[in-house]
Amino acid sequence: MTDTHTTKTPLTLLGLGAMGTALARTWLAAGHPLTVWNRTAAKAAALAPEGALVAAEAAGAVAGNDLIVLCLLDDKSVEATLDGVDLTGKDLVNLTTGTPAEGRARAAWAEARGARFVDAGIMGTPSMIGAPETGGYVFYSGSRALFDTHRVTLEVPAGARFVGEDPGHAALHDVALLSAMYGLFAGISHAYALIEGEDIAPASLSPLLSEWLGAMGFFVGNAAERLTSRDFTSGVESNLAMQVAASATLLTTAAEQGVSAELITPYLDLMRERLAADPAAHAGEDTTGALTLLRRGAA
Repeated sequence: MTDTHTTKTPLTLLGLGAMGTALARTWLAAGHPLTVWNRTAAKAAALAPEGALVAAEAAGAVAGNDLIVLCLLDDKSVEATLDGVDLTGKDLVNLTTGTPAEGRARAAWAEARGARFVDAGIMGTPSMIGAPETGGYVFYSGSRALFDTHRVTLEVPAGARFVGEDPGHAALHDVALLSAMYGLFAGISHAYALIEGEDIAPASLSPLLSEWLGAMGFFVGNAAERLTSRDFTSGVESNLAMQVAASATLLTTAAEQGVSAELITPYLDLMRERLAADPAAHAGEDTTGALTLLRRGAA
């Protein structure tokens, strides 16, 4: 069935953790006929009063609809849940968190069983599902035909962004953004640790941090341009040599404040390594060139 604005596509949802339950309630509220299954049956039964059809077995849930959404614990759970289940003619949408390699392998596994497949990465928390104002969305990759067929339904819980027919690219986008997030969290945590014990309230530092990090947001686009052109020197204002020299102040201050520098030293060490490899060639660069060292052993 092809989605339209007047037709509510029926679907099956396997997995009712916090995220799965949020997805289920959003589809039900939008009027989609929904079959649910969960290993712990009570979680599925709780959705029956809201209109969900509860399946006793995963195989029965899959048999009931053409569109099957998976929101399970991990890739092994997907394997175990669908072991022996007839997938012929089914459209599988895998919202289970996984790696790019798992997405590619699961796509081949699904296609060998006669199913179309897209992998996905959810950029949001359960509270962001069904709340478009929060900015949550989902990356999808794999079968473009599947995505186009069901896009309207997939966009009910959160925005849908298709990032290519390589089934591993949704997970790769997901992990790339989450990795950047944790790096940001590390720097923020270090900043707050520095003022612990001082007559500086965290609440007074908070707006300054937000303002400064926002001002430094240009680095995202700037780094992309430099990695594409491989030009790390044009238009540089704060060069690598200067930043390496200045990093000593960060480390000394941390020591004076009794704060471990473990959250920031990996990046500072990478900058020093880049400079030391060829000072004449790299001193005038910005810091983007340092990240090329991360692909250790890459072809």
